[in-house]
This record gives sequence, C-alpha cells and structure tokens, in this order.
Amino acid sequence: MRTLDIKHQLDTGDVEAVRELLALAERADGHQAVDEHRWVDMAQGGRQSFAGLVAWESGHHHPVGYTQVSRGHHSWALDMVIDPHHRYDAASIGPEMLRAAIAVIAREGGGHVHLWVYQPTTAHDEMAAGVGLRQGRDLLQMRRSAPFDLDPPELALRPFRPGEDDQAWLEVNNRAFEWHPEQGGWDAETLGARLQEPWFDPDGFLLHERDGRLAGFCWTKVHPDARPPLGELYVVAVDPDFQRLGLGRALVVAGLHWLHRQRGLDTTMLYVDAAHQRAVGLYQSLGFEVDHVDRAYVGDVPADALDAGHAHGGSHREGEGGGHQGEEDLPAHGAHEGPAGEAADGHPHQHGRQHGRQH
Repeated sequence: MRTLDIKHQLDTGDVEAVRELLALAERADGHQAVDEHRWVDMAQGGRQSFAGLVAWESGHHHPVGYTQVSRGHHSWALDMVIDPHHRYDAASIGPEMLRAAIAVIAREGGGHVHLWVYQPTTAHDEMAAGVGLRQGRDLLQMRRSAPFDLDPPELALRPFRPGEDDQAWLEVNNRAFEWHPEQGGWDAETLGARLQEPWFDPDGFLLHERDGRLAGFCWTKVHPDARPPLGELYVVAVDPDFQRLGLGRALVVAGLHWLHRQRGLDTTMLYVDAAHQRAVGLYQSLGFEVDHVDRAYVGDVPADALDAGHAHGGSHREGEGGGHQGEEDLPAHGAHEGPAGEAADGHPHQHGRQHGRQH
C-alpha cells in the first residue's frame, strides 16, 4: 500500500526525510538530485506556490519517492526523485506522483509546466507522455578540463559585496533574464537565500563595472564533493545596455581563470541549450566538450482540470504542515530552469540546478 502525502509546507521531519532520500539518489547517480533553486525552497520548508509530494510504502520507514512543485517566473517546475532501491517500481511510482503534482498545479490555477530529466531514456519519454507532457528541449552539460591554456581577459573585476551590491545585481540579473522562467524575476529574498547557502563564496562572485554601473557578472560555484572536484559557471550575464562588446566571452574566461588559479580546479562545467548552436560553438572554441544531456518535458495544465492527476493504488493526504544572457557572442546563462544557469543568450545550468530533473 502506497501513501502520497501532499504538503504546501514541509516540517522539520519532512525536510530531513527528503534530504536523506536526495542524498541516497545523489550517491547512486553521481549528480545533484534536485535543482539548486528548488532545493532552497525545499530546505526552507516551502514558500509561495510550493508543494512537496512525499511517497511512502507500507513497511518502510523512509520515503520511496519525492516530487516538488514550484512556481517559477513564467512556468511551473517539477522535480522528481525515486529511491534507487525502489526504481524497479518506477513505472508505478513516477506516474502516480506526476499525476498528483499536475492536479496540484490545476488547483493553483494551471499554467505551463516543465520537468527536467537527467540523461533521459525511452522509459522517461513514455512516462512523461503518459501524463500529458511532451519532449521540450535538450540541455547539454559541457565540461572543460586541463590543460588550462586560455589567456586571462583584460577585464576589471571585483568580488560581490553582500548587502551593498544586492540591488544593482538584482536589476542586471532581471533585465538579462527577463525571459527566463526561474532566473528572472528574482527579489531580495530569492538572492538572500542563495547567499546563505554553505557553498556561497563572495570571492567567486565576480562583478564587472563600466561607466559607473554594473555591466556584467560571472557567479562561480565549487562542487568539492564531486569526483573529480568541479568548478561551475553558475550564472553569467551581461546587462542588455552593454551587449555586443564581447563581455560575455570575457566573463566566461574570467570565471575559468578564477576557478583554476584561485581554487585549483582543473575541470569546470556549465549548461547550454542544445538548440543554441552559436553558444555551443563558442564553448567548444573555449575547450568545452559535452558530458551528458538533460531533457525538459513540457505541457500546459488548464485551471481546475479534471482531477485525473490523483494516483491509482494509493491514498492521498494533503495539508499545510509537516547562464548566459543577451550577448552577441554568448548566451546568458543562469541557474534555473535546468541543471544549471543560463544567461548570455539563454542556457540554464544549475551550475547547480538546477534544474527539475527526474531520477
């Protein structure tokens, strides 16, 4: 007998149980189980338009699956994780959680939905189709390893100063990512949550100013527990007023240099939309190669749709408790909609998560 708890706020016990599930999945799969942005939502118990769906199986004292519903800037995001020891039953657990999640979205007014899947298979395609989601776009994780033979750019940079640079950064980020479902529309709370994460390092948050204004930035991240340890170009963007000056490429190279020389990292990764051939070509020219592919499944959920989202074969309890942008030679990329960020012209790379991916 399977039970699916649907909560709009996770209590401490829920968060700890989900953390353990995510850690188990990450050890088995070798990558982050939930998109960076949505991880923060979950870890903080859930914010507006959040729902956490925790699947339990009779006889087990730990969750066998978790699906998260989060409202982004232009779209709803779904993350789904299944316990590696229960993936033999993924064809049952997965659709059950997805149908329930889609029903939650319908009750919240509906809208566009995307689900990111890490290294998709035919089974993932079939599961998504079964709940009305179609294949959207593919996201490439690209990596660059030593030798490090790129000349440093002649670009004046300084580190981000929390509490002083927040507003200027938010303005540039939101202008650069106005079109992006998750990296756009940030406010002080969204930024503040990232600045409180254990991985945050202001020295690796590089700002470039021009004419007395913030013109662009390269936000890096370090994954010390990865094998090998990884650097990440988490979010890179150029203010639209400073496009066509080659700043996007220069900021990427600056981020690579910082991760290599200041943190001793020989491998750096980012994410880019497979359809953005210009951006892919740029990264290839800088020595990046494709490591793996993630896929977005998308669809539109009407408001107050028929409650077909409820899973079969289980009961449901619902309650309240518990990147690179607009640059002539580079797409903006930011952390949001997929595994990592996207901004210089448009490719997410949760250089962290990011990304709503199903495992």
